[in-house]
Amino acid sequence: MRPLSRRELGPLTGAAVLALAGCGASEAVPPQSTASAGEGGTTYPLVLRNGDREVRFERAPQRVVSLDQGSTEILLSLGLADRIVGTASWTDPVLDSLAAANEGVPRLADNAPTYEVLLGADPDLVTASFGRHFAEQGGVVTRDRLAETGIASYLSPTDLDDGQSVNGGKKARTTPLTVDSLFQEVRELAQVFDVAQRGEDLVADLQRRAREATEGVDVGGRTVAFWFANLDTPFVAGGKGAASLLATSTGLRNVFADQAEDWPSVSWESVVAADPDVLVLGDLRRDRFPGDRLAAKEEFLRTDPVASVLSAARAQRYVALHGAELNPSIRYVDGLAKLGAWWREHGQDL
Repeated sequence: MRPLSRRELGPLTGAAVLALAGCGASEAVPPQSTASAGEGGTTYPLVLRNGDREVRFERAPQRVVSLDQGSTEILLSLGLADRIVGTASWTDPVLDSLAAANEGVPRLADNAPTYEVLLGADPDLVTASFGRHFAEQGGVVTRDRLAETGIASYLSPTDLDDGQSVNGGKKARTTPLTVDSLFQEVRELAQVFDVAQRGEDLVADLQRRAREATEGVDVGGRTVAFWFANLDTPFVAGGKGAASLLATSTGLRNVFADQAEDWPSVSWESVVAADPDVLVLGDLRRDRFPGDRLAAKEEFLRTDPVASVLSAARAQRYVALHGAELNPSIRYVDGLAKLGAWWREHGQDL
């Protein structure tokens, strides 16, 4: 007789990784499972506060599905490719340095998978960079439903504002995103998987590379707009999300800094009125929205009667960044490096 899968065992399995919604009481821990610090020094059971709930781990997860590229690349960077049984929602090719590790990771969907496809991977943990995947409407599955079947869930702290998901609910941030939220995600996932030192090493490497990327770079308040996707009403970076963090780190001034949403939809007339010195264009390798790809954006800026009057369009003052470099992910250092390199080469022309 075949063994039962995790979704069949559901909450009955004693070794399951359990998600505890809200502030409910934790179950008693059997004496035999109170032990165990492994290579990273994690002691189980481990309980993390994550958004509006506590998530409890009886042991390091063995089968994780990551619903976003950013989350997947963190797991790969922590050396956890053998634990990833599914990934989804990619904007770009995987980092070259992670390509070999990613070869054996199943792609469940280029965008969001269905709930049935997710369950088919039989995960004991589901991670996401954006809370929209855990939303009641239009999402993959709610965290409560996962918890009911004994599957833990983890949402990146970069998508949390006052404990609530930005992209999965409240839409607007009250507090600007800082890189500390990304480092928290790295450290917490490393702790969950009992590879804490790998997490510290990754954070240290990101900090070093960020310093190198921005050394000597201060553009003196030159203005910028970040265009992620969509042709008719472009999605641009607001003032409190990851892309605007790239601006403040390099001395650029985001012309849509007054927008509280991460990626508000605006009119081209408002972009022209702001007339930024530089345009950062999303170089997305997908076709979810019109204008995802860099070539489509450049053609639009050349031919559209409104957008083509922009100073940056006429002078082709563009910096192309991958979608993953504009999202809150370990790719932020690559975005900083590209902005710094562009400024060193072209800044004197502004």
